Amino acid sequence: MNQVLNFFNECGVFFVSTVDGDQPRVRPFSFAMEYEGKLCFATSNQKPVYTQLMNNPNVEISASSKDARWLRLSGKAVFCTSKESKQKALEVMPMLKSMYSPDDTIFEIFYLENAVANFYSLQGESKSISL
Repeated sequence: MNQVLNFFNECGVFFVSTVDGDQPRVRPFSFAMEYEGKLCFATSNQKPVYTQLMNNPNVEISASSKDARWLRLSGKAVFCTSKESKQKALEVMPMLKSMYSPDDTIFEIFYLENAVANFYSLQGESKSISL
């Protein structure tokens, strides 16, 4: 998990893909954290991504580095929102405090269940890690 989290942090921005009906939807994210041994992400329950994850929890995340390596992470979204998980997210990324608080009802935290991370490079290297 630390290798995946470090890769996301190195890239800064990564792309989360969901399904909306029969259409793929992709959007940039920039927040990931370790919480209770899980790789977690955050969103608002007011955004379409939340509704999409509730309707179909299958997710794929893609990130690429400046040195031509990339990561594809797939799994099923499981929400683990609690006051404590929101507090940890706000500690990890204080910028989120301008949008959310531990006591609000819109801030959501989720992780990917049965996640598999696939690392690749242009040199043909590849490695898979189950989280």
